[in-house]
Amino acid sequence: MRDNCKLSALQPAVESLEHRLAELTRVHQPLWVYDFDEASIVWANAGALSLWQAESNQELSERDLATGMTPVVMMRLQQYRQDFIRDETARFREYWTLYPNGDPQPVEVLFSAFRRDDGRMSMFCEAQGLERLDNDALRSSQALMHTSVMITLYSASGEPLYRNPAARASVRASDEKLQDHFSEQSAMQRLVRSREPEVNLVASVNVGNGSRWHDISARRCLDAVSGESAWLISEVDVSQLKATQERAHFLAEHDTLTGLPNRNHVSVVLEQRIVQMNARGEQGALIFIDLDHFKDINDSLGHEAGDGLLVEIARRLRCLVGDTDSIARLGGDEFLLLMGPLTDKQSVEGRIRELKHCLSEPMELRGRSVRVTASIGVSLFPADGSNINELMRRADLAMYHVKELGRNEVAYFTDEMSEAVDRRINLESELMVALQEEQFSVCFQPRVDVQTGAIRGAEALVRWLHPERGMVSPADFVPACEDSGLIGELGKFVLTQAVLAQRQWLDSGHRLKVSVNLSPVQFVEETLVEDFIEIVHVNGGDPRLLELEITESVLLGNDQATVGKLQSLVNHGFRIAIDDFGTGYSNLSYLHRYPISCLKIDRSFIAQLDSAQPIIELIISMARLFDLDVVAEGVETASQLQALKAHDCQEYQGFFYAGAVAPSVLAAMLDCDGEVAA
Repeated sequence: MRDNCKLSALQPAVESLEHRLAELTRVHQPLWVYDFDEASIVWANAGALSLWQAESNQELSERDLATGMTPVVMMRLQQYRQDFIRDETARFREYWTLYPNGDPQPVEVLFSAFRRDDGRMSMFCEAQGLERLDNDALRSSQALMHTSVMITLYSASGEPLYRNPAARASVRASDEKLQDHFSEQSAMQRLVRSREPEVNLVASVNVGNGSRWHDISARRCLDAVSGESAWLISEVDVSQLKATQERAHFLAEHDTLTGLPNRNHVSVVLEQRIVQMNARGEQGALIFIDLDHFKDINDSLGHEAGDGLLVEIARRLRCLVGDTDSIARLGGDEFLLLMGPLTDKQSVEGRIRELKHCLSEPMELRGRSVRVTASIGVSLFPADGSNINELMRRADLAMYHVKELGRNEVAYFTDEMSEAVDRRINLESELMVALQEEQFSVCFQPRVDVQTGAIRGAEALVRWLHPERGMVSPADFVPACEDSGLIGELGKFVLTQAVLAQRQWLDSGHRLKVSVNLSPVQFVEETLVEDFIEIVHVNGGDPRLLELEITESVLLGNDQATVGKLQSLVNHGFRIAIDDFGTGYSNLSYLHRYPISCLKIDRSFIAQLDSAQPIIELIISMARLFDLDVVAEGVETASQLQALKAHDCQEYQGFFYAGAVAPSVLAAMLDCDGEVAA
């Protein structure tokens, strides 16, 4: 109830208003005038008094309609007010549900401008129909008004025919045309030129305070009033998601310490640079830089000082490179520099002298003056290779040649260095023998529940006990297996051992999920699905307890063969996990398009937990959004585990709990785990 002083101040205007509307008092159709400032009805005829369940104009005007009014209704009323101030001839017709004394009254209302005697803008309201609307029609009209989805009907020429409150609130003007809505006309042209009945796109659009990213669905239809062609467009603001994806993409392609591009960036972007240089007939140089005795800096001054050195080296390299050069940090103390175009080898040598001088300048670390040197290997394009992988391999060989000579030098790749290739061939021959003589074995690293500490699964990891060299790292022999075509046989061996171990644990009462790595090279084999099904069937395994780990590189391209093969594996009971998630081109489309059941956070993010926290939170949120399991790899400390608990990560694996162990050892761990649980 407003106080009497306010009512007295309004009284002259009300009397004048009633005088102006006297002829309408006897009209049966409900008519009333709404005051925007006071959120009240300042005049109503008899029909409106009945509709609003009021005994008199005085009693109705004392009602504070703002009480209980939803934010959407308030926003819609303000939109009307703005439109009437701009154009007093404007008229709007909508279905509204009024709530006189809490009683819902659905009614179709025609709204128009009404200028008060004191100059203030009010609104004249005419109830067009009081018959009871169909419940579904009524609810759909209310949903259209209250939804946060922006819905607009445009004519074929782009004129706005209708906007719901959310859409009206987002545009710069109520009469803004479709072609003026887009920030970039390419998106508009894509929509207009499409012959599909429905077009979906994410585009930058103009809004009242700048531009935003909207997920847009545009459907061709007919205007229900005129019957002419029209566009029905719904929009959802995805600006925050877009920014998050861009940030995740940046983190996946850049080193979190130095901000330089990382190995993922190199494999794609530098390959494109090589292709462009080749097309133009240009020359270039790929330079592999490895800092000498970097470990000594970490050991003597601490890892913080070592990180500071890497950041300073990255800064110096940025200052050195030209506009056409590219630089990256491959990991540890290794950097990569692609120079070009260059005229000849002499120009390369001049640039490398600058590089050595730049790197060797002293720097202050923890109050001490430190001078670093570097071992540098160089491969020339196109003389030493025609693609980034070949050039990197040969520059790497040249760099290791410098290491063997005593460091702090530069070496260019030569044919003599191809002896390393001969060693690779010898390694491949040894690998064939190792497969035949069963020199390989499979160990299992437990996957542990973050909250309870119980073992939930295990990852199968292959090991090679060489008869002369002893234990050989998978990092040394797996790439050789991929290059030689032996990875298929090795992969089937690992899966067989995993199934046998799974069967053994199941017979002992332990229903354990086992994950097996699937190489991108192995994935393209035509008989992969059939081979895996046969292995599981012959050895009595359960595919529902087998998880195949693939890298994101398998998903690049979105070809139907990839989708079909993954779906076939899932249809036969296998689960699919993305290994090292976050280090590639991680995005929502993978999780939406492919039958993925698990994400594994790469160990590099766990190792740099503080700087990588945003991407870890993003991965866990994405997993939760798509109802996926999430596993953190490489957990080595209690603080890392506590951080994962705080982020609601489900499982982890790493040396903090256990490394890879033999099947029998894991069986004993499972027995102990069961006793503790009991």
